[in-house]
Amino acid sequence: MRRGLHIALLLAIAAGGHSLHAQATGGMAGAVVLDKVVGIVNGDVILESDVQEEMHFAHLEPIGVPTGSDSLQRAMRRLVSRTLILQQMKEQQQSFGITDAEVTKQIEEMRKSLPACKEYDCTTEDGWKKFLATNDLTEADVLTHWRQRMQILKFIDVRFRTGIRISSKEISDYYEKTIVPSFTKSGTQPPPLDKLSSRIQEVLLQEHVNETLHDWLKALRDEGSVQVLDPAYGQSSGSGTDTEEDD
Repeated sequence: MRRGLHIALLLAIAAGGHSLHAQATGGMAGAVVLDKVVGIVNGDVILESDVQEEMHFAHLEPIGVPTGSDSLQRAMRRLVSRTLILQQMKEQQQSFGITDAEVTKQIEEMRKSLPACKEYDCTTEDGWKKFLATNDLTEADVLTHWRQRMQILKFIDVRFRTGIRISSKEISDYYEKTIVPSFTKSGTQPPPLDKLSSRIQEVLLQEHVNETLHDWLKALRDEGSVQVLDPAYGQSSGSGTDTEEDD
């Protein structure tokens, strides 16, 4: 019941269109600012601070960071998708133990290859700390975020890779239609198919997983309740269901 009252209070804040400031009483000093609710996914609340944090985490991705309203909307779409996946993991009682050593190893690899890290030389501790400070991140934030990311990827791998079979014809077609023309265009001889077969299989497998995941997430959105309460964070239909697709 307390949780229900808490959600009702947050919804009231969102309906007001601004954050609620609770003045100090009973020894509290200053004002306490409660987050504005900007979305609800099957009862789970997404706060304005969640979106801001997600925008900071975008600096860890090997692609350009969007700016303006586009960055808000992309961050919201990622949060919605992640929330839907985490809800399914909980419902299906799927948990994956990831050790600190595994997370640290991946983060170290990311520090070596992340384009945005080059100007800071993130391979050094000083450079890494400067990069984090510039993007309003902490090492603890990154560790927690990356661990959850790895858990989600494991869930996706188990949930969608199982049962997918890539035929020899698919591999040969990809080689002839994609690999060979690419090498021909550059004026070089392509390696023989048998040398690239395993790599092509992995690429095709990932494509199948991505397609299946995309359709699965869309079905979860359609079947559930995904509401964006502030137009700045995305488009909503008349019923309040987010119609934007995930990136």
